[in-house]
Amino acid sequence: MSEFVRVQKILDAQEDSVFLWGARQVGKSTLIKNVYPNAKVYDLLKSDEYTRLLRRPQLLREELLSFGEETLVVIDEIQKIPQLLDEVHWLIVNRGVRFILCGSSARKLKRIGTNLLGGRALSVKLYPLVSAEIPDFDLVRGINHGMLPRHYLATNPKKRLDAYIGTYLKEEIQDEAVVRQLAAFNRFLDMAAQCNGEIINYKNIAQDCGVSAVTVKEYFTILEQTLIGYMLPAFTASKKRRAITAPKFYYFDVGVANHLLHRSNLQQGSVDFGHAYEHLMIQELIAYLSYSESDEQLSYWRTASGYEVDAVIGDGRLAIEFKSAEEVQSKHTKGLKAFSEEYANARLIVVSMDANPRMLNGVEILPAMDFLRLLWEGKIC
Repeated sequence: MSEFVRVQKILDAQEDSVFLWGARQVGKSTLIKNVYPNAKVYDLLKSDEYTRLLRRPQLLREELLSFGEETLVVIDEIQKIPQLLDEVHWLIVNRGVRFILCGSSARKLKRIGTNLLGGRALSVKLYPLVSAEIPDFDLVRGINHGMLPRHYLATNPKKRLDAYIGTYLKEEIQDEAVVRQLAAFNRFLDMAAQCNGEIINYKNIAQDCGVSAVTVKEYFTILEQTLIGYMLPAFTASKKRRAITAPKFYYFDVGVANHLLHRSNLQQGSVDFGHAYEHLMIQELIAYLSYSESDEQLSYWRTASGYEVDAVIGDGRLAIEFKSAEEVQSKHTKGLKAFSEEYANARLIVVSMDANPRMLNGVEILPAMDFLRLLWEGKIC
């Protein structure tokens, strides 16, 4: 991972304790080692470390009392032993110890009413790689492999994705004991993949999975709280047209969605390539807004009459369509033009595979790589 320079620097940990949340294998441990190489680390994925601290959580306090104030301590996979947070709380208050508490799921901590330190630890996130972190970023490779570090680098990521999905998407859910009907939940994971990037209809998914719509909503909540996926809300502040209000769902990484959908070797011009291309761009926007600490929300817009915009930023000041076409035409801008009838001052962008930037009927046409560069230079949002 040394070839990747992460945008997230965990700078808050220089002065405060921090919860660092991120899905498995996004690179949390490697990032911490690179930024804070002298921190003391407790890795709860190590069976001996896990066993002794589970048996006697107070060992953490007893061992750290010998360290000076302002010591930085890392606890990896903190959700595995929630009882440690009482000791962490005491050490922060009474000894001034700073912590980076890494986790791939806050669900277990919240579900059992664990001490979340009463606001004494800031919350930051680490996402899969983004284009700005990869020298000579290959867009087609990212679309096919996904942006988890080990998967992006792999010549053929299929075996790694097999193992990742088998252990993370299924066993971790089982370990947290949050699902009673595992067979139904496994069917749901496949259905969620088929709905990836689409508007969610809980009733239809429930019928396919053989559970209630209420249970399906809970399953989606589990995916969000275990950082496996996220909901993209609908932009509903429509003035002239009736807007759809249901959210869209995306898995947290396009490579994971590809694998669950049995998509591989995606070629430009195919429908599957277009879906994966849009997913990757949404992924980049979500990470950018988080890392830049923006207060603006990302949403999508679709009307009952069928007009749609893939991404709306904030209160409608920016609207973006993602098209994998090599040459954007007027027909590709219909959704944006309809949006501009309601928000006349909105900046309108189509991100495409065009060779060069241009203007088309008041809409900016940006090649995908130009868009990504400008995004991370802070010139889009």
